[in-house]
Amino acid sequence: MIETLIFLVLTIIKIGVVVGVLLLIIAYLMWVERKVIAHMQVRLGPMRVGWHGLLQPIADGLKLIFKEDIIPTHASKVVFVLAPVIATVPALMAIAVIPFGDTISIFGKSIDMVITDVNIGILFILAVTSVGVYGVILGGWSSNNKYSLLGALRSSAQMISYELSLGLSLIGVIMISQSLSLVDIVDSQAKYWFVILQPLGFLIYAVSAIAETNRCPFDLPEAETELVAGFHTEYSSMKFALFFMAEYANIITVSAVAVTFFFGGWRGPYLPPVVWFLIKMALCIFFFIWLRSTYPRFRYDQLMKFGWKILLPVALLNILITGLVIILL
Repeated sequence: MIETLIFLVLTIIKIGVVVGVLLLIIAYLMWVERKVIAHMQVRLGPMRVGWHGLLQPIADGLKLIFKEDIIPTHASKVVFVLAPVIATVPALMAIAVIPFGDTISIFGKSIDMVITDVNIGILFILAVTSVGVYGVILGGWSSNNKYSLLGALRSSAQMISYELSLGLSLIGVIMISQSLSLVDIVDSQAKYWFVILQPLGFLIYAVSAIAETNRCPFDLPEAETELVAGFHTEYSSMKFALFFMAEYANIITVSAVAVTFFFGGWRGPYLPPVVWFLIKMALCIFFFIWLRSTYPRFRYDQLMKFGWKILLPVALLNILITGLVIILL
């Protein structure tokens, strides 16, 4: 009974710490993105609020909290309110099975640096993040706005198309590690990272992850030049903020999965495991920001053609090659 109680208390503490740190990272990731893109475009970015604009995320948060919350007259009000929540909650849930460090000992008690290690961890992530697309679709549909609806339709087609390639790109790693548990996958990279054995799988995953998170050059659901602002055109105040939180939370999730599957997870010399995990994840997130400031947006027909005619066949080819190599060796 006492062991069960201790386990529950430790789990609740881990959830609180991880969610708190995740929300803080999301807030300051927006600041980092604005600063990095500004420097790449020879600008300064946020400078006014705090030293080099460090308090800008807090100011933006307060502004959105006190901003007028408008619901269109002819919108489906219940769905309109629920849609941002449906988009955000799955994005935060996905982090629950990602191991961000080795086991540590506190007061003689071993604590795993993961909220919960389930033996189907990657299936949980794929299932949970797939629900997030409903938030975007329902938000666009419930707004009763043609631009929002077009953005929602684009998003549903895009996410379905690239989810296939994203899932298939991870199969090669699963075949080599022979486990769906993310902890086991990290342990399997004790000698070498899987990006060395699965370079093609990693490239497919990287492209699919960018499309899945609606990031440039695949940010067609919110293409302001065509759709005003896309699926979130009618949203304001904290509902608008929740959609942005979901986007950045998904960026963190796909970066954490990339680190876990292809870059050895928390493994590394000299530094503490959690520090290694955060460094690798930060580099992946920087890659997302770099792309946004570098490449123009695709046309929608190019996006769909690339997903179905190039990425999906190459992902299947990667699985075939991996299977043949495993059999032969």
